[in-house]
Amino acid sequence: MINPMRLKTVFIGAVLLGFSTILPAQGGNPVPTTEFVFEIRAELAPTEVLGDTKDGMRQVIPITGGTVTGPGITAEIVPGGADYQLVRPDGVRELEAVYMIRTDDGALINVVNEGIIVDPQVNNGEAYIMTTPRFTAPLGKYDWLNKTVFVSRITGGSDSPRAVHISVYRVR
Repeated sequence: MINPMRLKTVFIGAVLLGFSTILPAQGGNPVPTTEFVFEIRAELAPTEVLGDTKDGMRQVIPITGGTVTGPGITAEIVPGGADYQLVRPDGVRELEAVYMIRTDDGALINVVNEGIIVDPQVNNGEAYIMTTPRFTAPLGKYDWLNKTVFVSRITGGSDSPRAVHISVYRVR
């Protein structure tokens, strides 16, 4: 009979050995840097409050449209997505925005952007708004979106009170 603990140890060792063939040598892993890739301008409908739940207060902000512009990509936001938020008891908002963008050459790309918003009044006077967008793009021209980790910073829309600007950066 095969010892399950031994089998688990062998399996983990094989997985780690497989990873070691693609990992850089120790000391060869530089500090991550970021590179600007594009700006998302999302247009929003008024917030809809679902109310208090066991986890905190839930609210939804419908995404009604917008644009994506940057080197190598121009797109529009397909209306119908939403930013689902949980306002935790400590005042921090967890967000998960889910929507689609359509590039100027017709490709549809799914976006799931998760992060937190910490308002100045609950963070010693300093706002903190950071997210980690994930993209699901078709193979081909936009496949690089599937193979990269991104971070983004969200700011208010100076051109409209019902818009936000999301600056997206590739982590290298």
